[in-house]
Amino acid sequence: MNNHMDNRQDGNRPNRNGPNKGPNRNRQSILAFLICLLITLVCLSFVTDMMNGNTSEITYDEFIEMVDKDQVKEVTLQSGVLTVEPKIQKSFYQNVTYRVNQMESVDALTERLEGTGIKFQYKQPDAVGEFLSMMASILLPTIVMFAMLMFLMRRMNKGGSGIMGVGKSRAKAYVQKETGVTFKDVAGQDEAKESLQEVVDFLHNPGKYTAIGAKLPKGALLVGPPGTGKTLLAKAVAGEANVPFFSLSGSEFVEMFVGVGASRVRDLFEEAKKNAPCIVFIDEIDAIGKSRDSHYGGNDEREQTLNQLLAEMDGFDTSKGLLILAATNRPEVLDPALLRPGRFDRRVIVDRPDLKGRVEVLKVHAKEVLLDDTVDLDAIALATSGAVGSDLANMINEAAILAVKNGRKAVSQKDLLESVEVVLVGKEKKDRILSPQERRIVSYHEVGHALVSALQKDAEPVQKITIVPRTMGALGYVMQVPEEEKFLNTQKELEAMLVGYLGGRAAEEIVFDTVTTGAANDIEQATKVARAMITQYGMSKKFGLMGLATQENQYLSGRAVLNCGDDTATEIDHEVMQLLHFSYEEAKRLLSQHRTALDKIAGYLIKKETITGKEFMKIFRAVEKGMEIPENLDDLVIPEEPAKLEDSAASAEEKKASSDAVSDGRPEGEEPGDETSEGGKPEGEEAKDAELEVEELKSKEAESTEEKSPEMKAQDQV
Repeated sequence: MNNHMDNRQDGNRPNRNGPNKGPNRNRQSILAFLICLLITLVCLSFVTDMMNGNTSEITYDEFIEMVDKDQVKEVTLQSGVLTVEPKIQKSFYQNVTYRVNQMESVDALTERLEGTGIKFQYKQPDAVGEFLSMMASILLPTIVMFAMLMFLMRRMNKGGSGIMGVGKSRAKAYVQKETGVTFKDVAGQDEAKESLQEVVDFLHNPGKYTAIGAKLPKGALLVGPPGTGKTLLAKAVAGEANVPFFSLSGSEFVEMFVGVGASRVRDLFEEAKKNAPCIVFIDEIDAIGKSRDSHYGGNDEREQTLNQLLAEMDGFDTSKGLLILAATNRPEVLDPALLRPGRFDRRVIVDRPDLKGRVEVLKVHAKEVLLDDTVDLDAIALATSGAVGSDLANMINEAAILAVKNGRKAVSQKDLLESVEVVLVGKEKKDRILSPQERRIVSYHEVGHALVSALQKDAEPVQKITIVPRTMGALGYVMQVPEEEKFLNTQKELEAMLVGYLGGRAAEEIVFDTVTTGAANDIEQATKVARAMITQYGMSKKFGLMGLATQENQYLSGRAVLNCGDDTATEIDHEVMQLLHFSYEEAKRLLSQHRTALDKIAGYLIKKETITGKEFMKIFRAVEKGMEIPENLDDLVIPEEPAKLEDSAASAEEKKASSDAVSDGRPEGEEPGDETSEGGKPEGEEAKDAELEVEELKSKEAESTEEKSPEMKAQDQV
């Protein structure tokens, strides 16, 4: 028994005769048949005219004259008309015949043609045969053409209404078993999942919400950068709710015909209402939902589609379980009427995952991949700060491909690290051979970056240095790793970053007394950071806390646009130049003070082409101690400095003694007695404190030599 009732006050059932049913379909078929018949008659007339184009009318006297002159080859009599074929044709490619009406009896005509050598034929008239032949020549092509036309119309309509179904919605309908996506398949977006789980729970248990007076949100807008999983989340909602899922893109509403988009919106919502409860997902809604403000350009077709969408979202009842989901990475261009409560009630931010989220994403994508015991997903997650879900999935897949390429049956940590490099800077370009001079320049450039970073307190530790060219245009690069994920950067860290960017250029000028084009990307990045410090972060003494730029397209390019006058923009340029100049001079100062280390490390890098951060720091410490660098770094042992430790202990004792003297009220240089005054400490305790300070120095020295956790973050590309 069907308990579905149509909500109509008149009690009449809705008209189930669709556009391809009932009288409308019959009228369309008759019209199509008449069109085919007309086309057939026109074609038949055209063919007949072509066939008769070689036949000309002559009089009976001319016919008799041609017979007397022996110019006739053949005569055919049918239905009182003589068809005369002459002996001599005027054209080699065309046979000319003559038609003439019969003016004498058959016997007289036969007697006239006897003895002349003319072939004479007499055909009895067949009215039935002629009629059937004519009907066959008309009806048969008409029927064939009609059948082909109906077949094409059905194929192009796809069940739609109107000519070729241009006004029919192209939404793809899925059910839970076809999507195969649940919230377990979505990782790194806990907040977004929580917001959408409430919607799913409402679809499953509407009673507990309606009892308190709550209503199902009409729509939810998923906003975030590309690749963060907005479409995947929408499919997961449908999979969890186990309801029909209509999916289509915003561009599918737009056609060359005006009004088609609005028609497809109407058809989409009609289909959704028939299948309620269900979910409608419109991907890239900014294609039809752009603001109607003239600032973004006007378009009548898009505005009609948007107006129809606004009207439909106001017109349906949420109690039936109809939910609209939309996704975009350009929310700033959407029309305000589309974003108000009552249309899209919720804005779900699907942002780039944090460290924990990246670990979860890597685990999800690594479920189907064989991993060995060396794999550390936490280190990979730390190395891929700013990556989205699609990037991480691509890295896992690249690592699996590399493992197969290297003949391994499982993915190792080395494969994962290399896949991160491939995604960031491309594959190694082994066929590109640099000249010895270019290798020296690139080597000094990269070591300049690394050495400046190592000499600065607020810079990130170096993970890897290489001068192997990459497919994305890098002739070499330095990889750096943060000790932990950061969401804020201090001014000192940004200043250290600027010095690090310009370290390669400074090394070129110091060593070769000239500069190259290799620092183009460094200058671009440094200028971007310096301009942001002045215009957005309020780190300029001249402008103070004044905001001079705003960010556009937050989830796409993130480009900053100045909102100040021309004079102020000129002053900003001067401030940027001064900041970059100061950073460049600081980089040259640091490298000049450690020129020996720069030469030694660059020479070793030229030989090895690639060195790790641990090897780099080992060479740097050895050079600072005046040691020679062997061919194999494993043979290099850096001894501890006992003199330094003793000096540190002595200074600690002196400091302690001075503090005791001050506490006793004696001058600093006065020798204390053997006895301990009030407030002082015994000599044993003083020695103990000195020993503790020495141990602390030793521990700090050991900590400084420890290897940092790896991150594959390319700071520089030459």
